[in-house]
Amino acid sequence: MCLAVVAKIIKIDSNDAATADFGGSVTSEIKTTLVNGLKPLDYVLVHAGFAINKIPKKDALEIIKVSKESGLI
Repeated sequence: MCLAVVAKIIKIDSNDAATADFGGSVTSEIKTTLVNGLKPLDYVLVHAGFAINKIPKKDALEIIKVSKESGLI
């Protein structure tokens, strides 16, 4: 089973990398080569260090809320 986590793009570092915030507690560099047109404040699903899909802010915030309530983040 694979697990993707929600992250918010903080800044675009290069054509294929960005700094992402994972639930307000961790930031990390991720690869963005699989998703075109990302910009700061976009929310993405991240798996194995790669953004794999852009998701709506409303959905991202709900996932983050449930993850915090369940102790996952």
